[in-house]
Amino acid sequence: MEPLPRRVFAAAALATLSGFGTAGDAVAAQGPSSRRRSAAPRAVRGLWLATTSHRDWPSRTGLSPARQRAELLAHLDTAVRLRLNTVIFQVRPAADALWPSPYEPWSQYLTGVQGKDPGWDPLGTAVREAHARGLELHAWFNPYRVSGQPDPGRLAPSHPARVHPDWVVPYGGKLYYNPGLPPVRTFVRTAMLDAVRRYPVDGVHWDDYFYPYPVAGERFDDDAAYAEHGAGFPNRAAWRRNNIDLLVLEMAAGIKKVRAGVRFGISPFGVWRNASTDPLGSPTRAGVETYDDLYADTRKWVRERWIDYICPQLYWNIGFAAADYAKLLPWWARVARGTGVRLYAGEALYKAGDPAQPAAWHDPAELSRHLTLAAKYPEVQGHVFFAAREAAADRTGAMERVLADHYRQPVKPPR
Repeated sequence: MEPLPRRVFAAAALATLSGFGTAGDAVAAQGPSSRRRSAAPRAVRGLWLATTSHRDWPSRTGLSPARQRAELLAHLDTAVRLRLNTVIFQVRPAADALWPSPYEPWSQYLTGVQGKDPGWDPLGTAVREAHARGLELHAWFNPYRVSGQPDPGRLAPSHPARVHPDWVVPYGGKLYYNPGLPPVRTFVRTAMLDAVRRYPVDGVHWDDYFYPYPVAGERFDDDAAYAEHGAGFPNRAAWRRNNIDLLVLEMAAGIKKVRAGVRFGISPFGVWRNASTDPLGSPTRAGVETYDDLYADTRKWVRERWIDYICPQLYWNIGFAAADYAKLLPWWARVARGTGVRLYAGEALYKAGDPAQPAAWHDPAELSRHLTLAAKYPEVQGHVFFAAREAAADRTGAMERVLADHYRQPVKPPR
């Protein structure tokens, strides 16, 4: 993966510019005494658990299976302590696997050697142990990222990217599968659905990586694929967006076929388009727009009800000029309104107390204010915090403030 955490990269695009409080589905009921009672509200209280580059887990290579397992369970225990109810576990960080996949090699982050059996099953353990703690476990996949370095020869010999070098596009010093090739789309979908078939996961989760983030002075070379498959589209951008649309639609259908009831959610970069680009866009001045730069029409996926939930990464403080949380959250609420697609807000816990961040992030109450604001919008049915390492450390007490103000009692996720 990239040397910076994925959310940091997205935030950097904006830097170039110059409680519980969600409405649950409480149900009033008549008791024997004819007094009205309300069921406990339901909401997602989530935590991302990232494995790329040892971001959250495992802490380093070379750990024994017992130590890796202990660290994984400690993160689940942290989620319980913080009265969260959902863990989003990154199990396919880069065209590899944290389960015994017949399609892709074991992740190098387990043993230091891609393809080497770690001697245990992290995803199977995570699902079982999360459920034992009353937590939901969502399997988090990255569809098209192959490697954070540019040399295919450093991949495992059996890696599909080496078997099919024509599937791969080097870009920005990294390797990606080409989304414009139908065999690639079929393969990545099959590889991800293998985990859904094997394990009783509660959700399938993608983050913000579709076509790669733009790199100055470079172009993503999909000329041959566009020449072969781009007929009928007005331009390459429309063709690229259709490629991603097809992956979303086909994955949604595949999940329902393989394991009915598993929810499919996506956590995109928080800005679809700026209003200056499109009147339907948000009142932002973002340097990246998912529609134009990542070819991900995230608003369409909600409006067309292709997914079960959307969790935009709203990683900016209230009052941030280029992308104000207090303006983006209502925009997403309007997008989700009336669709039945659940809206969860992605929260930048990793920024709390970071010296490089604006002053607002040095106030332990900033995240709590986000949840207070969200209480005004019934479309917002939860929050997900990035990420597990910061949740465990809680260096400024931001999560403790969230607990005190909003999470005094446990709640269950939405049905």
